[in-house]
Amino acid sequence: MERLGGLLRRAQRLSPGPSQTIYKRVEGSQQGRLEEEEEDGEEGAEPPAHFFPMELRGPEPLGSRPARQNPGLWAAAGRRAAPYLVLTALLIFTGAFLLGYVAFRGSCQACGDDVMVVSEDVNDELSPDSHQGTLYWSDLQAMFLRFLGEGHLEDIIRQTSLRERVAGSAGMAALAQDIRAELLRQRLDHVWMDTHYVGLQFPDPARPNTLHWVDASGKHGEQLPLEDPDVYCPYSATGNATGKLVYAHYGRPEDLQDLRARGVEPAGRLLLVRLGVINFAQKVASAQDFGAQGVLIYPDPADFSQGPHKLSLSSHRAVYGQVHLGTGDPYTPGFPSFNQTQFPPVQSSGLPSIPAQPISADIASLLLRKLEGPVAPQEWQGHLPVSPYRLGPGPGLHLGVNNHRASTPISNIFGCIEGRSEPGFQPRRSLLFISWDGGDFGSVGSMEWLEGYLSVLHLKAVVYVSLDNAVLGDDKFHAKTSPLLISLIENILKQVDSPNRSGQTLYEQVVVTNHSWEAEVIRPLPMDSSAYSFTAFAGVPAVEFSFLEDGPAYPFLHTKDDTYENLHRVLRGRLPAVAQAVAQLAGQLLIRLSHDHLLPLDFGRYGDVVLRHIGSLNEFSGDLKARGLTLQWVYSARGDYIRAAEKLRKEIYSSEESDERLMRMYNVRIMRVEFYFLSQYVSPADSPFRHIFLGRGDHTLHALLDHVRLLRAGGAGATSSQVARGLGFQESRFRRQLALLTWTLQGAANALSGDVWNIDNNF
Repeated sequence: MERLGGLLRRAQRLSPGPSQTIYKRVEGSQQGRLEEEEEDGEEGAEPPAHFFPMELRGPEPLGSRPARQNPGLWAAAGRRAAPYLVLTALLIFTGAFLLGYVAFRGSCQACGDDVMVVSEDVNDELSPDSHQGTLYWSDLQAMFLRFLGEGHLEDIIRQTSLRERVAGSAGMAALAQDIRAELLRQRLDHVWMDTHYVGLQFPDPARPNTLHWVDASGKHGEQLPLEDPDVYCPYSATGNATGKLVYAHYGRPEDLQDLRARGVEPAGRLLLVRLGVINFAQKVASAQDFGAQGVLIYPDPADFSQGPHKLSLSSHRAVYGQVHLGTGDPYTPGFPSFNQTQFPPVQSSGLPSIPAQPISADIASLLLRKLEGPVAPQEWQGHLPVSPYRLGPGPGLHLGVNNHRASTPISNIFGCIEGRSEPGFQPRRSLLFISWDGGDFGSVGSMEWLEGYLSVLHLKAVVYVSLDNAVLGDDKFHAKTSPLLISLIENILKQVDSPNRSGQTLYEQVVVTNHSWEAEVIRPLPMDSSAYSFTAFAGVPAVEFSFLEDGPAYPFLHTKDDTYENLHRVLRGRLPAVAQAVAQLAGQLLIRLSHDHLLPLDFGRYGDVVLRHIGSLNEFSGDLKARGLTLQWVYSARGDYIRAAEKLRKEIYSSEESDERLMRMYNVRIMRVEFYFLSQYVSPADSPFRHIFLGRGDHTLHALLDHVRLLRAGGAGATSSQVARGLGFQESRFRRQLALLTWTLQGAANALSGDVWNIDNNF
């Protein structure tokens, strides 16, 4: 039986060789010996390994259909202060449990070599030789819970909180070595580090960023204090920006359109925008599209927890946020930053051309008091001691940003529990635990690694689960995910106890407030998560879990106040319970993914996604028809995808479970569904996020919908830069967008159908 450690070994070696190898177990008299064979990548070959960089992936109910393959699981940890501390603890304890489970399988005296894990679903069918040493799902769950109860998650979180965690710092390097040492102590099959030299931007201590009033003659006046020179916007344009101040709410495109409609022009101004709703990079990109000179971003108390028993952010504290509209090192777009590799000088198109700077609520109050002009809409009013908020313009301001770029080494840490397809001492699929570096700069560590292995990831990776920002409260639970994982998440939520409601599962907790659990829990993948890059860039389904506060967000994220003590106080002493719930979610996903024979990815879900978006497009069918245009191509491609998914589902349920080659082929088709939605008609260098549903660019369904909205007067609802520049509907652009979208969707339908001679789509 094949062991799919090929990718993991390649990642460990990093240095390219003349050929890549996988290992095959030799049966018979030479059993146990491994021989190398060339990896041919045929569809019938074993599927790849799962990556588990402190982010996880998981399967559906155990005991579906047997297929002997080794896709891999991933779990990844970001580097964001308190949430990262939780990840470090979960990485160690989840990995330790899985190793303990592997050891149990090897040491059970009554089990012999026939230990297996089965679901307790009454429809499960056991093989004739499975009567001996069966380990039931409930037994495994109980083992896991007992193990977690013995852990000291809180102690690890507290100890890690005392460490420096700035990318490239000596403290971070020491922490990385400690995590590596802990993984080695747990005796994982493989533990290694890789180092990237990436371009990061830091404040210049000798020339701090500045903010001044400017009089009518353009002369600098009083300097406004930026209380913390270490809080800045990485990847901001450097230089000077001068202009009158305008208040622009959250800085969304619709906010800037609203400003124009109220007679306040954002072009040529400095914009004052509130933290929240969209990320820093999106705020700056929107401001740039509308011609603004620069952006000041502040935390308004209205967007954070209020009340006598709620902790709030200090009014003199600014919030950090990077402004590259993308992920990874923006100075090597599309290429990995291995070994200080130098490429021709090129920069990401997502780098802004205008400066941006975070400021505190206190400074924002001073600025708002100076604004004149129309009163801001009621929904734009905040909770600063200024009444009412006005739109401006106000007095002139001069913003000077002097950040500097530095080539900085960052280190990702990997630990692998290698999977084998046959039962015995190891899980069916490999588990890869990863701690990423450089997360605060836009998932730099994870993206650089992805760029290095883009050509093989869709062949080797099944699911990616992120635990970044896993604990930011305890009132509600969100899963930002690919549609392929929604059914699996529902199943797992029904088996994990709520951390703050005794006697209820997480599923029961969420349906109390909303009978539609999906509406309550499921969210799209955000660009500022490493999970987004795995799906939108690499075509690997991903999920990011988060426990959150009910109402305003956790106030200390991306500030110096994001500490163990404050997280503990926000959770009212419930940090260990919530961390344990996260570990249960992650652990149960991993256990089930590593044993489920048929991959539990719901490949039919994307048919529903297309239908939902088509509903939005249908609104404009009359406008298109009047121009002699139609959306019929998209309808046809969507129908072919639905038929292909249903055909595959019927094939699976009518197949012989003992046909291992056939089951492997089914799993290969299932695991590549996400990859099928990466447009093959655009360049990864020009449009790195090629996913037609989750990506960015003219090839996406969102861009097509945004464009057709321009058919209506003023482009109401459109959010693209086309609106900002005053461009209208363009028939040639529409036809190209429709072709890119349609043929990608049709290609996904064809690929899901299987062999080319079996495709019966009539397109």
